[in-house]
Amino acid sequence: MLDLPTRVADSLLQLLEGQRVLAHLVIDEAQMLVQSGGHLAHYGLGGLRSGVPASDQLPFLEGLLPLVETPFLIRSLEMPSGRVADVHFFADDSLVWVLLLDVTAEWEEARLVQQKAYDMTLLSQREARLIAQLEAANEQLTRAHRDLAASREALQATHDRLQHELRDAERYVRATLPEPLSAPLDVDWRFVPSTELGGDSFGYHWVDDEHFALYLIDVCGHGVGSSLLAVAVANTLRSEALARTDFHRPGEVLAALNQAYQMERHGELFSTVWYGVYHRASGQLRYASAGHPPALLVNGAPGSACESHALPAGGPCIGIMPAARYQEEACTLQAPARLFVFSDGTYEITRPDGSMQPFSVMSDLLARPVAQGRSELDELLASARDAHGPGALDDDFTIIRMAL
Repeated sequence: MLDLPTRVADSLLQLLEGQRVLAHLVIDEAQMLVQSGGHLAHYGLGGLRSGVPASDQLPFLEGLLPLVETPFLIRSLEMPSGRVADVHFFADDSLVWVLLLDVTAEWEEARLVQQKAYDMTLLSQREARLIAQLEAANEQLTRAHRDLAASREALQATHDRLQHELRDAERYVRATLPEPLSAPLDVDWRFVPSTELGGDSFGYHWVDDEHFALYLIDVCGHGVGSSLLAVAVANTLRSEALARTDFHRPGEVLAALNQAYQMERHGELFSTVWYGVYHRASGQLRYASAGHPPALLVNGAPGSACESHALPAGGPCIGIMPAARYQEEACTLQAPARLFVFSDGTYEITRPDGSMQPFSVMSDLLARPVAQGRSELDELLASARDAHGPGALDDDFTIIRMAL
């Protein structure tokens, strides 16, 4: 062994005590604890008594004494305090020295690496399952309707994009979201996932020159599986890729969507969906809901006090009941008016004291006058963050506004 100068040896000892939070135990040949010191409290080892069997006070020593040979090392042992330590055993004449060195940071880093590897394995499995499901859907659509070739190509393009973008799933999800519109309809949105990948998605498009479709999907859970399923449902609606379905009829669309996305074929995941179609000429809005929160209609100019009205619609979640049917509702929108479609994460805000913010906070805020240059969507998001307190929101915050 190196014959280190005293100053060097002392510096090494200080380094171990400071950075590795050194604690030590000394045990005699009768397995009695004769000495202890260092940062014992750091490891939750307070109240040790000399002259008492070491194993009775230190359960992690049970079965180890007497040692057959030293030096001996136990790596990454969790201590009563929750810290993780490397435990070194050294013999010195008739005594055994036990040194505890904190390796919590290294242990956490290794655990995170293992978790990431596990997550990547799950991602690959889900990718393969999604690809197989999309290929099966393409075959079924081809057999059902020859005139859906264009839709099949759109699904294949989506399939290709999913393969290409899975390595950066968060950026891909963002890329699928529509741009805000200013004419002929004013459509804007806010989307803040609670984690890197949430379970919400949405979209809107013109079904024809007069009919504008608007939809929001909320898949149960969070993470890659929920996010990819939400994107797949949104892409199905965007590309109108449901056989024998009139996309002007919300109830018919949800029934077909429910058939296509039964939960046993999609990782036991179900979703809520709101789908509406606005007829520009008449102002009529047809809509249906699959377990989704009701949309809010606010009549009046944004700069004045208004009243908000819920637009209720009933129906089971997508994926639970294969034969489910969905009631179609209708109302007439008269300018100036604003329609808000949202997920439950916009109003189910858990406060720091554990209480839940009431729905009326959101509905009242959206009906307040909006100052020039301000957006009620930003004010609602700021209100949710203030009510929740520090940290990310508990659920995805997603809201769409269509203004006339």
